Formats: sequence, C-alpha cells, structure tokens
Amino acid sequence: MAARAARPAAAIRLLVLDVDGVLTDGRLYYGPRGEELKVFHVLDGHGIRELQRLGIRVAVISGRDSAAVRRRCRELGIAHLHQGIAEKLPVLEKLCRRLRIRLAECAAIGDDLPDVPLLRAVGLAFAVPGAHASARRAAGRTTRAAGGEGAVREVCDLLVAAATGARRAQDRGR
Repeated sequence: MAARAARPAAAIRLLVLDVDGVLTDGRLYYGPRGEELKVFHVLDGHGIRELQRLGIRVAVISGRDSAAVRRRCRELGIAHLHQGIAEKLPVLEKLCRRLRIRLAECAAIGDDLPDVPLLRAVGLAFAVPGAHASARRAAGRTTRAAGGEGAVREVCDLLVAAATGARRAQDRGR
C-alpha cells in the first residue's frame, strides 16, 4: 500500500476521518443508564498529533452525534468536527472552500455507504478491512489494521513519511 500511495500522499493537506468503524471498532456500547461508550486507540491519537505537528489538518465527519467523540476530538485538538451528518461530501466541500484546500489534497478513511461519495472525491482514499464492499471498492486501498485498532495510525504514518520526504527533497533543492 505504501509504495502505491506515496506520491499522492505527499500532496495531502487534510485527513478526513469517519468515527464508527474507523476511529472505533464499529460496535456500539451502551452503559446501564443508556449512555453511549466508545473505545479509541491511543496509537491513532498519536498519529493524528504527528500530522497536526506537520501542518496537516484533520477533520472528523460522522453520521452519528456523540459526546465521547466531541471529547476525543477536543483532546486531540481536532477543530473540524462535524457530527450527525447524513451526506458527508457537501460538508467536506464546504470545509475545503473555507480552508482553501482542493479535494485532491484530501485523504479520507471510511467504512460504509455514507462514506462512498467522499472516498470517491478525495485524492487519497482508504477503507478499513471490515468495511462494506462498496467502501472498499470506492477507496481502492485497504489498511492492514482494523478500525479502532490502529488503522488511522497506519494512514497517518504514511502521510507523515510522505510529508517528511517531500520536505527533505525540497530542502535539498534549495
């Protein structure tokens, strides 16, 4: 996956993440009082912070609305959080206009039908292994790690390596 994605990865300025099935394992947990519980992988969080350190922005666009996701995004400094979104692509298009980023400069990770239009539109798309077949087809690339088990970190590492390599090449050319 890394070799095939290296060139487009160097152009990425925004990573767009789904939540359920990507940042989490896709299962829904409810506590005894009906509260929703989510489990996030710490490796994903570190990868997100590394991207941000390099100036690559991160956005979360999710079909569900969750206090746990708001908290996790706040902890990670993710400013672009959009929840309760049925049609994700128009939200991304609006965000791209605001940030002056082209869709070709976006990467996305998804796992289900609502992610398909977004996966088809971005410059670099990934699905997780447990994704619906339509999302895997739309993405064309599948992470080795499962959603909620380091899939986001895998993509972050690829983007970090590409950005670092591109900067080194730029520095050598000066």
